Amino acid sequence: MKDDVVKYLVFDVESVPDPKLISLVKYPGEALDDREAVRKFQQEILDKSGGSTDFIPVTFQYPISICLAKVRGDFALLDVVCLDEPDFRTEEMVRLFWLGIEQVYDSAALVTYNGRGFDIPLLELMAYRYGYSAKRHFRDKYAARNRYGAKHIDLQDWLSNYNAIRMNGGLNLLAKAIGKPGKMQTRGDEVYSMFLENRLRDINDYCIHDVLDTYFVFLRTRVLVGDISIVREQEIVKSARNFIEDNGERIPALKGYLANWGDWEPWP
Repeated sequence: MKDDVVKYLVFDVESVPDPKLISLVKYPGEALDDREAVRKFQQEILDKSGGSTDFIPVTFQYPISICLAKVRGDFALLDVVCLDEPDFRTEEMVRLFWLGIEQVYDSAALVTYNGRGFDIPLLELMAYRYGYSAKRHFRDKYAARNRYGAKHIDLQDWLSNYNAIRMNGGLNLLAKAIGKPGKMQTRGDEVYSMFLENRLRDINDYCIHDVLDTYFVFLRTRVLVGDISIVREQEIVKSARNFIEDNGERIPALKGYLANWGDWEPWP
């Protein structure tokens, strides 16, 4: 059943290293347990990077959270959801994502921050792993895989002039520049340790916060391209705040976002 009301799907993915795949590919025959395999790979990456990062590549990860904001054609916020809540099963989240993209919201554009560099490749690899079809996504040259198309707006790609500059500060900087919370108590590099503590609900709350930041950054970019005026953007932001206030009991993560809310007050 198609949904023609939703015109944009703003989404984010949280993921963790895949110890089984790491062991099979990197350390066959070494009989490492899950944590040892991940730690060994992280240390190799840390050594090769000169101590600058231990981030494991997207090809060796799997998603544990996929959250989306549903947005109308006039850029109003309709809803925020996390897939397969409250179980957060990887295979089911991946199935629901591609079902939505291919059949339910097939006329909607995707909006991400670094989605071309991480989220979309990760979900494509998971479709490959589980054998899920994404025919339209892969065959339509104007769909989300097209860097310059309208079906996937990667805000990092776009705001960096397609990597002409490095977007130092990232989504956190862009959100805080317009008064929104950005990073609060949780940082991306803490997700794996939270996962080991079985804090899936907290991870999904963090993912919702990133989705909301992405949504508000997306709104400001629509001012830049002339789709809406700054006056209209502020009206939409006010309406979105009302949504956040009204749905705090249904979606508890919204309470934390609201507690750190800031209004746009440009400087200098």
